[in-house]
Amino acid sequence: MVHDWGGRWSDEGWTLGTWAPRASEVALILNGQAQPMTRNADGFWTATAPARPGDTYLLRVDGQEIPDPASRLQSGDVHAPSVVVAPADDRPQAGWRGRDWSEAVIYEMHLGTFTPQGTLGAAAEKLADLADLGVTAVELMPLGQWQGDRGWGYDGVLPYALHPSYGTPDDLRRFVDQAHSLGIMVILDLVMNHFGPEGAYLHHAAPPFFDEARHTPWGAAIDFSQPAVREYWIQCAEYWIGEYRMDGLRLDAVHQISGPGANDFMTTFAGRIRAVDKSRAIHLIVEDERNERFLRENGYDASWNDDFHHAVHVQLTGESDSYYASFAHDPFGDLCLALERGHIEEGQPRPGRDEPRGEPCGDLPPTGFVNSTQTHDQVGNRALGERLLSLADPQGVKVAYALLLTAPYVPMIFMGEERGATTPFLFFADFEGDLAKAVREGRAAEFAGIASLGSKVPDPLSPDTFARSKLDWSAGANAAEWLDLTARALAFRRDAVVPLLKSGRSRPAHVARHGAASAHATWFFNAGTLDLRLSLGQADEGLQPLGGAGFSLGRIGQDPFAISVSARLS
Repeated sequence: MVHDWGGRWSDEGWTLGTWAPRASEVALILNGQAQPMTRNADGFWTATAPARPGDTYLLRVDGQEIPDPASRLQSGDVHAPSVVVAPADDRPQAGWRGRDWSEAVIYEMHLGTFTPQGTLGAAAEKLADLADLGVTAVELMPLGQWQGDRGWGYDGVLPYALHPSYGTPDDLRRFVDQAHSLGIMVILDLVMNHFGPEGAYLHHAAPPFFDEARHTPWGAAIDFSQPAVREYWIQCAEYWIGEYRMDGLRLDAVHQISGPGANDFMTTFAGRIRAVDKSRAIHLIVEDERNERFLRENGYDASWNDDFHHAVHVQLTGESDSYYASFAHDPFGDLCLALERGHIEEGQPRPGRDEPRGEPCGDLPPTGFVNSTQTHDQVGNRALGERLLSLADPQGVKVAYALLLTAPYVPMIFMGEERGATTPFLFFADFEGDLAKAVREGRAAEFAGIASLGSKVPDPLSPDTFARSKLDWSAGANAAEWLDLTARALAFRRDAVVPLLKSGRSRPAHVARHGAASAHATWFFNAGTLDLRLSLGQADEGLQPLGGAGFSLGRIGQDPFAISVSARLS
């Protein structure tokens, strides 16, 4: 039997549901008045009450008062009473039916640092500029409420509730409507693999929600074998897609959604979410470091492809620490593999890796891989939050960026990348007391072995660390140059690459290496071919320029960093 989490409206009024399978007594406290809730055999508790939108409520579970774990809106922070929200509206969408996935050009955005104001309203004012560049999708970093005002969003504990520092639910609706009016999809980054360290009252209300036998790097693991747990997350996603008319989800670290029932949950999840609104396209992306194909063959459009990022990063910077170790042996050779097959690590033995990772995925469509040269993870998890332009040859970074935008894989731009931003994106949070102390000490300890950093690791709890991460929107020659590069590359993608992608691949790609750091590549589609010439660190005089290239940067065969791309439509 399916039970509804949180508050729901019906002809009978407003009904609240929650799961507390071990509790002996649960009550709804509406506007300060307690009302016993009724338990069923599954450990689900319900109560129907004469509530009105704007009323506040709490749950009393065996004597402890807590906010609703499926709260749609809070009256304050994550410890405050929850708010009864009005029924979903039926605002018009002016015929919006979404976009085909082959058209996706994703822009990863952290709302708090994207603009000086850090709000949905301010971000909405920038959407027209992104649309003019050729961006077709905005991927919002997590919006579910966490404790404090500042954070990346991955410490959320109330995943149904919009964090108030970004604005109101109506602000989010207006943001989505504005994006749709400009032809931009809105994708939400949803974290289902753990809860943050403060305010996760499900630990008290429903201990079986968690899997005591496992632990994630970020907190207690979740037990996806429990039907109530599955419904919690499916209904959460249905809420964001249905209530706010989002166009899709990026699911964080799904490799941590494991244990009994995990694969079944993921396939059921995809089917349920796509059924929310069959009149428009809904897209599902996963972050899955396993490099496996199962999800992309069972309802998911694409997976983040860190392999491409790592090969580019090591080729341009020479770094070989941590997870870059297995890409440091021959990064350009790895990049050739990524261009030909999507993933690099497909289960083969690799220097620098104790155990093989991945499985063959080269026959999946190019649109099954989301590539990037920068992301919030790859920038923000560095001690000093440096962007690639602060670490590598600027022309090399430009050519790698052009490769990202013109190759047939789905490109994702990290906010500011389109204008050559050099402002850092640092790790920041807003906790207090012992938790703040633990976060601060943990961050310092993480980089303690790097002598060159000394005491320079920014304090993640300092408001200044957050302020330093805000994008610099000042105009200048460098920004204009990068914006022009972005517009040119994405115009080529729209006119030449997308028609090929829509036609489907006719046979495997072919990539041939020339010398130390040059290559030519050809992708074959039913509607024609896409040809590319690339140098990323060393020119090769034997690499011939493309005649009639639709996009080029630098001089192939002469410059150490250059790219030329041509499409032939049959």
